[in-house]
Amino acid sequence: MLAVERKNRILAILQSEKRVVVGELSKRFDVSEETIRRDLEKLENEGLVVKSYGGAVLNEENQTDMPLAVRKRTNVEGKKTIADIISSFIKDGDSLMLDSSSTALFVAKSIKDRKNMTIITNSLEILIELKDQRNWKIFSSGGLLGEDSLALVGSQADKMISGFHVDASIISCKGFDINKGFTDSNDMHASTKRAMLANGDKRVLAVDSSKFNRIAFNVVGGLDDIDVIVTDVKPSEEWLQKFRFSGVECLYPEE
Repeated sequence: MLAVERKNRILAILQSEKRVVVGELSKRFDVSEETIRRDLEKLENEGLVVKSYGGAVLNEENQTDMPLAVRKRTNVEGKKTIADIISSFIKDGDSLMLDSSSTALFVAKSIKDRKNMTIITNSLEILIELKDQRNWKIFSSGGLLGEDSLALVGSQADKMISGFHVDASIISCKGFDINKGFTDSNDMHASTKRAMLANGDKRVLAVDSSKFNRIAFNVVGGLDDIDVIVTDVKPSEEWLQKFRFSGVECLYPEE
């Protein structure tokens, strides 16, 4: 296993369990404890983890995005649930904007049985996922390639996106706070998400339950900027009341 692959798997474990132990990782990956300590030291230098006695914990204060390779392994069932709900209201012939989130990637996978779709995305991963779809129109936003995210961002991406209007814009976020709205850790990603929302008839925020009650650095928008929220777990009554008051539809799986 390559060192970068081991690093991403360690991050995926941390995303799920919040803490790792050197000895357990050494056995799991069949490498020395010293190798694991070096991996954790590199992750700490990148601001992703905080080393603790015998292991490390996830750095909850980190304001940078995890690599896509890690994010798409995190809460997979929740993201599949969200994608299935969104897929239920996507029709043949619809035009969509999909951001570069791992949740949007699951949405792309879930609608591959549709016909004559038009997709506009800034995600290289989604472009690759949909490359064999016949009779679909698939547009890349162009722009600057973001490090680790496989996303195209920046003014050129936003300009291209702003030149289209679609049936639905589907984005995700890093944090969703009841007062501050939905946020992201990168200003260019946030700008591209805002451009997508501004050019969609139905504005959909696809956000798994782990993002609720968290705030990232860059504000993307508030409840006035979205029409539908899709999540994997029924939100608390406080959240549901907020959605009703704001006129935002909230979709989640039936219990």
